[in-house]
Amino acid sequence: MFIQTESTPNPATLKFLPGQTVLDAGTSDFPNVEAAAGSPLARRIFAVDGVAAVFFGSDFVTVTKSDAVIWDHIKPAILGAIMEHYQSGAPVMETGASQPAHAEHDGPDGDIVNQIKELLDTRVRPAVAQDGGDITFHGFDRGIVYLHMQGACAGCPSSTLTLKMGIENLLRHYIPEVVEVRPVAA
Repeated sequence: MFIQTESTPNPATLKFLPGQTVLDAGTSDFPNVEAAAGSPLARRIFAVDGVAAVFFGSDFVTVTKSDAVIWDHIKPAILGAIMEHYQSGAPVMETGASQPAHAEHDGPDGDIVNQIKELLDTRVRPAVAQDGGDITFHGFDRGIVYLHMQGACAGCPSSTLTLKMGIENLLRHYIPEVVEVRPVAA
């Protein structure tokens, strides 16, 4: 098994490509070791000292390290953990496959929210997945779109620029009711 690695715009996060399916659908975000309880693969990766967060996409795993460690010191152990997992035959997830892509929204803005979700799914999320992350709809209130950033996007130095210059401009162009985009904490 050969696992490729790619850098991401977030220097604290690396993208690992095992050459096999990670999740059949959706994404799973593990912002801490407690969140990894239902995933044998995430638990294995968190067993490596210095791992701060883990995120799964369809064909990739992104790992965020703590500031105190250097990639050269933990990357071999993470590669080993991923390889051991796939060789063990254990499932990636034991419970509740992937997380829902977007938060539900009911109210008078239903059509606007559906347009927002459609633009996120077709224009934003595929590009963000290439960088090892995901951005999902969290809410819409008085013209403000709230988005949840996951994987390499969470804590990325360029995430504010991505939100303001990229996603906000895109949404405002197609949906005049949108006036601003803001991130939300996990």
